Amino acid sequence: MFRHDSLVPEWFTADASTLGVALVFPMQGPAGIFGPACELCALLAAERVNRAGGILGRELRLVPVDGGGPPRQVADHVEALVDLGVVQGVTGWHISSVRQALAPRIAARVPYVYTALYEGGEHTTGVFLTSETPRGQLRPAMLLLALERRVRRWFVVGNDYVWPRRTARAARRFARESGTAVVGEVHLPLGTHDFEPVLRRIERSGTDAVLMLLVGSDAVRFNRAFADRGLDTRCLRLSTLMDENMLMASGPSATTDLYSTAGFFASLADRNTLDFHGEYAGRYGVDAPAPGSLGESCYEGVLLLAALIGGAGTPEVPAIVATAGTVSYEGPRGLLRLHGSHVRQRIYLARADGCDFDVLTELDQPDPHP
Repeated sequence: MFRHDSLVPEWFTADASTLGVALVFPMQGPAGIFGPACELCALLAAERVNRAGGILGRELRLVPVDGGGPPRQVADHVEALVDLGVVQGVTGWHISSVRQALAPRIAARVPYVYTALYEGGEHTTGVFLTSETPRGQLRPAMLLLALERRVRRWFVVGNDYVWPRRTARAARRFARESGTAVVGEVHLPLGTHDFEPVLRRIERSGTDAVLMLLVGSDAVRFNRAFADRGLDTRCLRLSTLMDENMLMASGPSATTDLYSTAGFFASLADRNTLDFHGEYAGRYGVDAPAPGSLGESCYEGVLLLAALIGGAGTPEVPAIVATAGTVSYEGPRGLLRLHGSHVRQRIYLARADGCDFDVLTELDQPDPHP
């Protein structure tokens, strides 16, 4: 028989002095490569919140949940924690399939801050989103590369689930807007190792650019295979999900002419970013996993969740929804506010330089609309 209490960490004791938050991040699978950074960044944010007095005078305590498993299994785990009263909020980075399984089951009961870049269109009451959508992230990057790099033909390679498929659909629309075209599209299962068939199709297509919508270690293996075949000298790559940990795993020889677009890069050198790096290095040391955009998003998620509950004066979802428009918080991405349920932020285009990113420009943003 399934026992809810088997999901409660032995160290966790719920009482009136603590406020539990489920931190859902990947501990396995293709996205597991940046799971450690997700956890460390979230813990760092929780410590910051607790130094400032916690949430409504209660200590914030994170309850880790493996978000890399089957979506229904992850949703079962989190829902059980909510049922037991162990957690009064949920945050973290996990793929859209997990969010779609989880949101209908818990969003009306506890606030849910989703930190992953995603395909757009999430408006479930009680769900708040800190990261990028194609309209603000991919569209301006495609338009700029068409202008500056004379890209005329795109080939899309993605994993086979909701985020890559819906983003690919948007990419076709963005391509038409820039006078370019998508000449090929392939979606592969999560955990793919053999990229030879798709590389042959890319080669035959004569494409100028590859749009990568691959997760974690799948993107790493693709980068290596792409470079081994010599395609990095023939066409550029653009990814909307690529952080410094993935660059390091790919290796400097596999990142030539690779672009990424995101709301945060470790190489940004403004005050907020430098403060964050100092705090992170001071807490974990210089050998800790790189706090790239994917891990750093979990820092944002904890701060936003704390601000939402603090602003409402309660973890009750109706009160949080009513006051969300007045909420702001300051983190590594600067001072941010919500527009509807989505955080508005600056988004950048960067080019890989070995195992780091050279931030090229801030991208023009559309009207506030996810």
